[in-house]
Amino acid sequence: MYAFIWRKLPFGLAGKLTGSVLLAAAAVALLWYVAFPWAEPLLPFDDVQVTQDSGVPGESGGGDAVTDEAPAGDEHELPYDTDRNNSAPPSPNR
Repeated sequence: MYAFIWRKLPFGLAGKLTGSVLLAAAAVALLWYVAFPWAEPLLPFDDVQVTQDSGVPGESGGGDAVTDEAPAGDEHELPYDTDRNNSAPPSPNR
């Protein structure tokens, strides 16, 4: 494909280099101003929610949203065991 484009660009080597740069710039501009703005709402990168409360029912307060300090007490209590693997071993047919 690139060889076809290179052969079709006019005006010798200088014209081919200039044409290649212009085609690359047009492709970047098309992506930057058309494709990326269209795809931005579909991507989760800026879906951030920062709240003052911890979001855990029955727990009041939370860390400081500015300094990210953890609340006092057992802030790392997990509802599952982290010392061993709780998943079942894979079945032989997988």
